[in-house]
Formats: sequence, C-alpha cells, structure tokens
Amino acid sequence: MANVRNLKKDINFVFSDIIEAVYINTLAASGNATEAGDAIIDEAIATFDSLIKEINAKGVENKKAHFAAINKKFEETASQLVAKINAL
Repeated sequence: MANVRNLKKDINFVFSDIIEAVYINTLAASGNATEAGDAIIDEAIATFDSLIKEINAKGVENKKAHFAAINKKFEETASQLVAKINAL
C-alpha cells in the first residue's frame, strides 16, 4: 500500500462505481428502483462509512497490519457487492 490517501481514493472510487452500477442496472432492467438494488446501495454506503472510520482511527499500534486488514476487508466487501449486482 502506497499511502492512506490513495487507499481512501480507491475506496471512494470503487464504492461510487458500485452505486453507479446499481443505478445503471436498474435503469436497464425496469427503470424503477428495486428493493434489492436499494439494499446494495445502503450496504455500500454503510461499508464505505465504516472503512473510512477505521482508516481515521487514532492510536493504532501496528499501522502496517491495521491498514493491511482494512485493505483486505475492502477488497472482500467490494467483490461481494459486485457479485450481488451481477445477481440482480
């Protein structure tokens, strides 16, 4: 990981793309919002907030391990959300 700023940017871009993909999928399929799509958007926003909160945590003893764990959680959650979008 290069630095915290790049991690924050990556998280922002990926979750923005996930939300955009849900909207595109919704418009292409029916044009109306679905509960499943709304649930994916809500989950993406909640995950984004929790990851940013973890990144901004103060008093972390082992920063390298802390950010590695955040990065791993970010990648896993993003791939799960993409799988949910593909299932729509």
